[in-house]
Amino acid sequence: MPDDVRPAEPADLETWDARVVEAPGGHVYQSRAWARHRERFGWRPRLLVADDVPVLVLERPWRWIGGGSAYVARGPAPVADPGATARRLLAVSRWLVGQGVDVVAADPEVGSDTAYGDAIRAAGFRQIEELQPSRHRIDVDLPPGGDGEAVFKAFSSTTRNLIRQAEKQGLVVLRLDRRAGDADRVPSEAEPSLLDELYGILRETAARRQFGIAGPETFRSWTTEALEAGHLFALSVQTEGRETVAGATFYRHGDRVTYALSGERADARKAHPGAARLLLWRAMEIAIAEGRRTFDLGGVDVRGARRKPVNGEPEHGMLQFKESLGGHWVDLTGAHELVARPRRYLAGRILDRVARR
Repeated sequence: MPDDVRPAEPADLETWDARVVEAPGGHVYQSRAWARHRERFGWRPRLLVADDVPVLVLERPWRWIGGGSAYVARGPAPVADPGATARRLLAVSRWLVGQGVDVVAADPEVGSDTAYGDAIRAAGFRQIEELQPSRHRIDVDLPPGGDGEAVFKAFSSTTRNLIRQAEKQGLVVLRLDRRAGDADRVPSEAEPSLLDELYGILRETAARRQFGIAGPETFRSWTTEALEAGHLFALSVQTEGRETVAGATFYRHGDRVTYALSGERADARKAHPGAARLLLWRAMEIAIAEGRRTFDLGGVDVRGARRKPVNGEPEHGMLQFKESLGGHWVDLTGAHELVARPRRYLAGRILDRVARR
Protein backbone atom coordinates (compact mmCIF):
# COMPACT_ATOMS: atom_id res chain seq x y z
CA MET A 1 0.00 0.00 0.00
CA PRO A 2 1.55 3.32 -1.00
CA ASP A 3 2.45 5.61 1.90
CA ASP A 4 4.44 7.99 -0.27
CA VAL A 5 2.47 11.15 0.55
CA ARG A 6 4.10 14.56 0.38
CA PRO A 7 3.23 18.22 -0.19
CA ALA A 8 3.18 19.17 -3.86
CA GLU A 9 6.26 20.80 -5.34
CA PRO A 10 6.34 23.46 -8.11
CA ALA A 11 6.81 20.81 -10.80
CA ASP A 12 3.65 19.03 -9.58
CA LEU A 13 1.63 22.25 -9.78
CA GLU A 14 2.57 22.79 -13.42
CA THR A 15 0.84 19.56 -14.48
CA TRP A 16 -1.78 19.38 -11.72
CA ASP A 17 -4.97 19.89 -13.69
CA ALA A 18 -3.80 17.79 -16.61
CA ARG A 19 -3.39 14.83 -14.28
CA VAL A 20 -6.46 15.08 -12.02
CA VAL A 21 -9.02 17.08 -14.02
CA GLU A 22 -8.38 16.36 -17.68
CA ALA A 23 -7.33 12.72 -17.25
CA PRO A 24 -10.08 10.07 -17.65
CA GLY A 25 -11.97 9.86 -14.38
CA GLY A 26 -10.84 13.33 -13.28
CA HIS A 27 -12.98 15.94 -11.57
CA VAL A 28 -13.01 19.75 -11.43
CA TYR A 29 -13.31 19.66 -7.62
CA GLN A 30 -9.72 18.40 -7.55
CA SER A 31 -8.51 21.38 -9.59
CA ARG A 32 -6.33 24.27 -8.48
CA ALA A 33 -9.18 26.61 -9.42
CA TRP A 34 -11.44 24.86 -6.89
CA ALA A 35 -8.68 25.17 -4.27
CA ARG A 36 -8.39 28.93 -4.84
CA HIS A 37 -12.15 29.34 -4.71
CA ARG A 38 -12.62 27.39 -1.47
CA GLU A 39 -9.70 29.19 0.18
CA ARG A 40 -11.63 32.48 -0.18
CA PHE A 41 -14.39 31.01 1.99
CA GLY A 42 -12.43 29.69 4.93
CA TRP A 43 -10.96 26.37 3.79
CA ARG A 44 -7.25 25.62 3.85
CA PRO A 45 -6.21 23.75 0.69
CA ARG A 46 -3.56 21.07 1.00
CA LEU A 47 -2.05 20.20 -2.36
CA LEU A 48 -0.58 16.73 -1.83
CA VAL A 49 0.93 14.02 -3.97
CA ALA A 50 0.09 10.40 -3.10
CA ASP A 51 1.58 7.50 -4.99
CA ASP A 52 2.86 10.12 -7.47
CA VAL A 53 -0.71 11.40 -8.16
CA PRO A 54 -1.96 14.87 -7.09
CA VAL A 55 -4.68 14.96 -4.42
CA LEU A 56 -6.45 18.14 -3.29
CA VAL A 57 -7.59 18.16 0.34
CA LEU A 58 -9.71 20.93 1.86
CA GLU A 59 -9.06 21.33 5.57
CA ARG A 60 -10.98 23.33 8.16
CA PRO A 61 -9.58 23.69 11.73
CA TRP A 62 -11.85 23.46 14.76
CA ARG A 63 -12.39 26.61 16.78
CA TRP A 64 -10.33 26.92 19.97
CA ILE A 65 -9.41 23.25 20.57
CA GLY A 66 -6.98 22.39 17.75
CA GLY A 67 -7.39 19.61 15.23
CA GLY A 68 -9.90 19.83 12.42
CA SER A 69 -11.72 18.13 9.56
CA ALA A 70 -10.61 17.38 6.02
CA TYR A 71 -12.56 16.79 2.82
CA VAL A 72 -11.18 15.18 -0.34
CA ALA A 73 -13.81 16.66 -2.66
CA ARG A 74 -14.74 14.20 -5.41
CA GLY A 75 -11.36 12.63 -4.94
CA PRO A 76 -8.85 11.18 -4.96
CA ALA A 77 -9.04 11.45 -8.73
CA PRO A 78 -8.75 10.12 -11.33
CA VAL A 79 -10.95 7.13 -10.50
CA ALA A 80 -10.25 4.99 -13.55
CA ASP A 81 -8.62 2.39 -11.24
CA PRO A 82 -10.88 2.01 -8.14
CA GLY A 83 -8.27 -0.06 -6.33
CA ALA A 84 -5.65 2.65 -6.76
CA THR A 85 -8.21 5.28 -5.68
CA ALA A 86 -8.82 3.38 -2.43
CA ARG A 87 -5.10 2.98 -1.74
CA ARG A 88 -4.45 6.69 -2.32
CA LEU A 89 -7.33 7.69 -0.06
CA LEU A 90 -6.09 5.48 2.77
CA ALA A 91 -2.54 6.78 2.41
CA VAL A 92 -3.68 10.42 2.38
CA SER A 93 -5.92 9.79 5.39
CA ARG A 94 -3.07 8.35 7.42
CA TRP A 95 -0.93 11.34 6.50
CA LEU A 96 -3.67 13.81 7.49
CA VAL A 97 -4.32 12.07 10.81
CA GLY A 98 -0.60 12.31 11.49
CA GLN A 99 -0.90 16.07 10.89
CA GLY A 100 -3.62 16.39 13.55
CA VAL A 101 -6.77 16.01 11.43
CA ASP A 102 -9.57 14.26 13.34
CA VAL A 103 -11.94 13.23 10.53
CA VAL A 104 -11.45 12.70 6.80
CA ALA A 105 -14.36 12.63 4.32
CA ALA A 106 -14.17 11.67 0.65
CA ASP A 107 -16.62 11.05 -2.18
CA PRO A 108 -14.89 10.08 -5.44
CA GLU A 109 -17.34 9.05 -8.15
CA VAL A 110 -16.54 5.35 -8.06
CA GLY A 111 -19.03 2.71 -9.19
CA SER A 112 -20.78 0.74 -6.46
CA ASP A 113 -19.98 -2.48 -8.34
CA THR A 114 -16.24 -2.14 -7.62
CA ALA A 115 -14.13 -3.23 -4.64
CA TYR A 116 -13.47 0.39 -3.60
CA GLY A 117 -16.22 0.58 -0.97
CA ASP A 118 -15.28 -2.67 0.74
CA ALA A 119 -11.61 -1.68 0.77
CA ILE A 120 -12.08 1.64 2.53
CA ARG A 121 -14.73 0.32 4.94
CA ALA A 122 -12.35 -2.45 5.97
CA ALA A 123 -9.87 0.32 6.88
CA GLY A 124 -12.35 2.13 9.14
CA PHE A 125 -14.33 4.40 6.81
CA ARG A 126 -18.12 4.46 7.15
CA GLN A 127 -20.90 5.57 4.83
CA ILE A 128 -22.27 9.08 5.51
CA GLU A 129 -24.92 11.31 3.98
CA GLU A 130 -23.74 13.01 0.81
CA LEU A 131 -21.69 16.21 0.88
CA GLN A 132 -22.74 16.96 -2.70
CA PRO A 133 -26.37 17.15 -3.93
CA SER A 134 -26.57 13.54 -5.10
CA ARG A 135 -24.88 10.18 -4.71
CA HIS A 136 -25.73 8.59 -8.03
CA ARG A 137 -25.97 10.14 -11.48
CA ILE A 138 -27.54 9.73 -14.91
CA ASP A 139 -25.26 9.45 -17.94
CA VAL A 140 -25.79 9.75 -21.67
CA ASP A 141 -23.27 7.69 -23.64
CA LEU A 142 -21.83 9.72 -26.50
CA PRO A 143 -20.79 7.73 -29.57
CA PRO A 144 -17.22 7.86 -30.85
CA GLY A 145 -16.71 9.66 -34.13
CA GLY A 146 -18.96 12.61 -33.31
CA ASP A 147 -22.26 11.12 -34.49
CA GLY A 148 -24.59 13.71 -33.00
CA GLU A 149 -27.52 12.52 -35.09
CA ALA A 150 -27.47 9.17 -33.29
CA VAL A 151 -27.65 10.95 -29.92
CA PHE A 152 -30.55 13.12 -31.09
CA LYS A 153 -32.47 10.09 -32.37
CA ALA A 154 -32.14 8.45 -28.94
CA PHE A 155 -34.17 11.27 -27.37
CA SER A 156 -37.86 10.67 -26.81
CA SER A 157 -40.14 11.94 -29.58
CA THR A 158 -41.55 14.60 -27.24
CA THR A 159 -38.07 15.88 -26.46
CA ARG A 160 -37.09 16.04 -30.14
CA ASN A 161 -40.29 17.91 -31.00
CA LEU A 162 -39.80 20.44 -28.21
CA ILE A 163 -36.24 21.14 -29.36
CA ARG A 164 -37.42 21.69 -32.93
CA GLN A 165 -40.21 23.93 -31.64
CA ALA A 166 -37.70 26.03 -29.66
CA GLU A 167 -35.56 26.46 -32.78
CA LYS A 168 -38.61 27.52 -34.83
CA GLN A 169 -39.46 30.09 -32.14
CA GLY A 170 -36.10 31.71 -32.82
CA LEU A 171 -34.53 30.89 -29.46
CA VAL A 172 -30.75 31.28 -29.54
CA VAL A 173 -28.14 29.81 -27.20
CA LEU A 174 -25.29 32.06 -26.10
CA ARG A 175 -22.05 30.45 -24.97
CA LEU A 176 -19.71 31.73 -22.25
CA ASP A 177 -16.58 29.66 -22.74
CA ARG A 178 -12.90 30.58 -22.79
CA ARG A 179 -12.10 27.49 -24.85
CA ALA A 180 -14.50 28.32 -27.67
CA GLY A 181 -13.48 30.22 -30.76
CA ASP A 182 -14.48 33.87 -31.11
CA ALA A 183 -17.32 33.00 -33.47
CA ASP A 184 -18.93 30.61 -30.95
CA ARG A 185 -18.78 32.53 -27.67
CA VAL A 186 -19.87 35.87 -26.31
CA PRO A 187 -17.10 38.46 -25.80
CA SER A 188 -15.44 38.39 -22.38
CA GLU A 189 -16.65 41.92 -21.62
CA ALA A 190 -20.27 40.66 -21.89
CA GLU A 191 -19.70 37.79 -19.44
CA PRO A 192 -20.35 39.67 -16.16
CA SER A 193 -23.84 40.86 -17.09
CA LEU A 194 -24.79 37.46 -18.51
CA LEU A 195 -23.56 35.73 -15.35
CA ASP A 196 -25.66 38.11 -13.27
CA GLU A 197 -28.72 37.24 -15.37
CA LEU A 198 -27.93 33.55 -15.07
CA TYR A 199 -27.60 33.76 -11.31
CA GLY A 200 -30.93 35.54 -11.06
CA ILE A 201 -32.62 32.70 -12.94
CA LEU A 202 -30.83 30.09 -10.82
CA ARG A 203 -31.96 31.79 -7.62
CA GLU A 204 -35.56 32.05 -8.84
CA THR A 205 -35.56 28.36 -9.80
CA ALA A 206 -34.03 27.33 -6.46
CA ALA A 207 -36.76 29.19 -4.58
CA ARG A 208 -39.49 27.64 -6.73
CA ARG A 209 -38.17 24.09 -6.44
CA GLN A 210 -37.06 24.50 -2.81
CA PHE A 211 -33.40 23.61 -3.05
CA GLY A 212 -30.39 25.50 -1.76
CA ILE A 213 -28.09 27.68 -3.83
CA ALA A 214 -24.90 29.48 -2.91
CA GLY A 215 -24.91 33.24 -2.53
CA PRO A 216 -23.94 35.54 -5.43
CA GLU A 217 -20.40 36.08 -4.14
CA THR A 218 -19.74 32.34 -3.97
CA PHE A 219 -21.31 31.76 -7.39
CA ARG A 220 -19.24 34.51 -9.00
CA SER A 221 -16.02 33.33 -7.32
CA TRP A 222 -16.23 29.74 -8.56
CA THR A 223 -17.73 30.47 -11.97
CA THR A 224 -15.06 33.06 -12.74
CA GLU A 225 -12.23 30.77 -11.60
CA ALA A 226 -13.58 27.80 -13.54
CA LEU A 227 -14.26 29.81 -16.71
CA GLU A 228 -10.72 31.18 -16.65
CA ALA A 229 -9.27 27.68 -16.22
CA GLY A 230 -11.44 26.28 -19.01
CA HIS A 231 -13.12 23.80 -16.66
CA LEU A 232 -16.57 25.35 -17.07
CA PHE A 233 -18.79 26.78 -19.76
CA ALA A 234 -22.19 28.40 -19.42
CA LEU A 235 -25.11 28.52 -21.85
CA SER A 236 -27.90 31.08 -21.89
CA VAL A 237 -31.11 30.72 -23.90
CA GLN A 238 -32.54 33.97 -25.23
CA THR A 239 -35.55 34.98 -27.28
CA GLU A 240 -35.28 37.00 -30.47
CA GLY A 241 -35.88 40.05 -28.27
CA ARG A 242 -32.77 39.13 -26.22
CA GLU A 243 -34.78 38.11 -23.18
CA THR A 244 -33.00 35.37 -21.19
CA VAL A 245 -35.38 32.49 -20.39
CA ALA A 246 -33.03 29.68 -19.28
CA GLY A 247 -29.41 29.01 -18.49
CA ALA A 248 -26.99 26.46 -17.09
CA THR A 249 -23.36 25.81 -16.25
CA PHE A 250 -21.41 22.71 -17.27
CA TYR A 251 -18.12 21.17 -16.14
CA ARG A 252 -15.43 19.65 -18.34
CA HIS A 253 -13.43 16.89 -16.72
CA GLY A 254 -11.96 13.64 -17.88
CA ASP A 255 -13.85 12.28 -20.85
CA ARG A 256 -17.19 13.80 -19.85
CA VAL A 257 -19.18 17.00 -19.53
CA THR A 258 -21.31 17.39 -16.39
CA TYR A 259 -24.59 19.31 -16.13
CA ALA A 260 -24.00 21.44 -13.04
CA LEU A 261 -26.46 24.27 -12.23
CA SER A 262 -29.55 25.15 -14.26
CA GLY A 263 -32.65 27.28 -14.15
CA GLU A 264 -35.45 28.68 -16.26
CA ARG A 265 -37.84 31.55 -15.79
CA ALA A 266 -41.20 30.41 -14.48
CA ASP A 267 -43.11 33.00 -16.52
CA ALA A 268 -41.51 31.79 -19.76
CA ARG A 269 -41.93 28.03 -19.35
CA LYS A 270 -45.36 27.93 -20.99
CA ALA A 271 -44.35 30.12 -23.94
CA HIS A 272 -41.01 28.31 -24.48
CA PRO A 273 -41.38 24.74 -23.14
CA GLY A 274 -38.41 23.52 -25.19
CA ALA A 275 -35.86 26.04 -23.87
CA ALA A 276 -34.23 23.75 -21.30
CA ARG A 277 -34.08 20.85 -23.75
CA LEU A 278 -32.55 23.04 -26.46
CA LEU A 279 -29.94 24.20 -23.96
CA LEU A 280 -28.99 20.61 -23.05
CA TRP A 281 -28.87 19.54 -26.68
CA ARG A 282 -26.44 22.40 -27.46
CA ALA A 283 -24.29 21.35 -24.49
CA MET A 284 -24.24 17.77 -25.79
CA GLU A 285 -23.20 19.01 -29.22
CA ILE A 286 -20.24 20.78 -27.58
CA ALA A 287 -19.32 17.61 -25.71
CA ILE A 288 -19.53 15.55 -28.90
CA ALA A 289 -17.40 18.06 -30.83
CA GLU A 290 -14.75 17.85 -28.10
CA GLY A 291 -14.64 14.07 -28.31
CA ARG A 292 -16.15 13.43 -24.86
CA ARG A 293 -17.53 9.95 -24.25
CA THR A 294 -20.14 10.81 -21.61
CA PHE A 295 -22.64 13.56 -20.90
CA ASP A 296 -23.36 13.48 -17.17
CA LEU A 297 -26.87 14.77 -16.42
CA GLY A 298 -26.31 14.80 -12.67
CA GLY A 299 -28.32 12.96 -10.05
CA VAL A 300 -31.96 12.72 -9.02
CA ASP A 301 -31.69 10.22 -6.16
CA VAL A 302 -34.09 10.50 -3.24
CA ARG A 303 -32.51 12.37 -0.32
CA GLY A 304 -32.16 10.23 2.78
CA ALA A 305 -32.89 7.01 0.89
CA ARG A 306 -30.40 7.72 -1.93
CA ARG A 307 -32.11 5.45 -4.42
CA LYS A 308 -33.82 5.77 -7.76
CA PRO A 309 -37.11 7.67 -7.36
CA VAL A 310 -40.41 5.96 -8.07
CA ASN A 311 -43.67 7.30 -9.45
CA GLY A 312 -45.31 9.71 -7.02
CA GLU A 313 -42.07 11.01 -5.49
CA PRO A 314 -41.01 14.61 -6.27
CA GLU A 315 -37.78 13.51 -7.96
CA HIS A 316 -39.52 11.14 -10.36
CA GLY A 317 -40.44 13.87 -12.85
CA MET A 318 -36.81 14.95 -13.14
CA LEU A 319 -35.78 11.31 -13.62
CA GLN A 320 -38.21 11.01 -16.52
CA PHE A 321 -36.92 14.27 -17.99
CA LYS A 322 -33.33 13.02 -17.95
CA GLU A 323 -34.27 9.59 -19.27
CA SER A 324 -36.06 11.32 -22.18
CA LEU A 325 -32.62 12.63 -23.18
CA GLY A 326 -31.20 9.11 -23.40
CA GLY A 327 -29.82 8.99 -19.86
CA HIS A 328 -29.26 5.81 -17.86
CA TRP A 329 -28.82 5.39 -14.09
CA VAL A 330 -25.24 5.01 -12.74
CA ASP A 331 -24.96 3.63 -9.21
CA LEU A 332 -22.04 5.12 -7.24
CA THR A 333 -20.42 4.24 -3.91
CA GLY A 334 -21.04 7.64 -2.30
CA ALA A 335 -19.50 9.61 0.56
CA HIS A 336 -17.57 8.02 3.44
CA GLU A 337 -15.65 9.34 6.41
CA LEU A 338 -12.91 8.11 8.73
CA VAL A 339 -13.13 9.37 12.32
CA ALA A 340 -9.67 9.15 13.89
CA ARG A 341 -10.34 11.03 17.16
CA PRO A 342 -14.05 10.74 18.03
CA ARG A 343 -14.01 12.93 21.15
CA ARG A 344 -12.30 15.92 19.55
CA TYR A 345 -14.39 15.43 16.44
CA LEU A 346 -17.59 15.66 18.51
CA ALA A 347 -16.30 18.64 20.50
CA GLY A 348 -15.20 20.44 17.34
CA ARG A 349 -18.60 20.04 15.70
CA ILE A 350 -20.42 21.27 18.80
CA LEU A 351 -18.18 24.33 19.16
CA ASP A 352 -18.54 25.18 15.47
CA ARG A 353 -22.32 24.94 15.76
CA VAL A 354 -22.33 27.19 18.81
CA ALA A 355 -20.07 29.74 17.10
CA ARG A 356 -22.31 29.88 14.01
CA ARG A 357 -25.34 30.56 16.18
